[in-house]
Amino acid sequence: MKKVLPALVFFCLLVLGLELAVKWDLLAESLIPAPSTVVKTLVELQADFLAAFFETLKNVVIGLLMSIVFGGGLALIFSLSDLLKRAILPFAIFFQTVPIIAIAPLLVIYFGFGAPTVIASSFIVSIFPMIANTLMGLESASEAQKDLFKIYHASPLKILFKLKLPIAYSYVYSGLKISAGLSIIGAIAGEFVSGGGLGALIDSARTQQRVDIVFAALLLLSLMGLLFLATLEILNRLILKRRPFAMN
Repeated sequence: MKKVLPALVFFCLLVLGLELAVKWDLLAESLIPAPSTVVKTLVELQADFLAAFFETLKNVVIGLLMSIVFGGGLALIFSLSDLLKRAILPFAIFFQTVPIIAIAPLLVIYFGFGAPTVIASSFIVSIFPMIANTLMGLESASEAQKDLFKIYHASPLKILFKLKLPIAYSYVYSGLKISAGLSIIGAIAGEFVSGGGLGALIDSARTQQRVDIVFAALLLLSLMGLLFLATLEILNRLILKRRPFAMN
């Protein structure tokens, strides 16, 4: 509680400040709505917001799980084969440099409107941190540690599971936290062009000049991000309690 108390106090002061600034006409409500207006909008349109929230959440979870599986799998392959790493990794870096909003229309052509495009968008944006962080962790074992395993005739797979993976744990966890945030951004970008979820709700509110709906959707997206981080933190504590890997 002590860790989150400063942030909680700052958030309450910020909400109170915004509420008073709008009530005293220091801020135009057409640009920044009062927090009470955002809450009122959330209550009035709760059915729409709940449906959109769970639709986005479902697509983000699928996209993130795909990133974890494929990103982690590719990093394992790269750590075992330097040839494949030099052949494929540059293309992964290239895709990371392309803005997702630029290729989202292509995803609509390939996958159609709706969930498939949103999942693909979320997956493309969030896979690179999993590859990069996992690979960095797997390659962080020192030569002396590897030599020690080789002295005892350990196989490459034994070195991978007994030495490299435990050392890489903290890097993988960092990659998961980055990918979790990026998966939400990717899903929203996909929903802007393919429809559905909170992204479509924001896009619709933009055309109606309803900033209260936009802020309410942003609040739900923030809650989604916090939900992911809290879940990862709980899983991390459970894993460290059972297997106390060193955290860099």
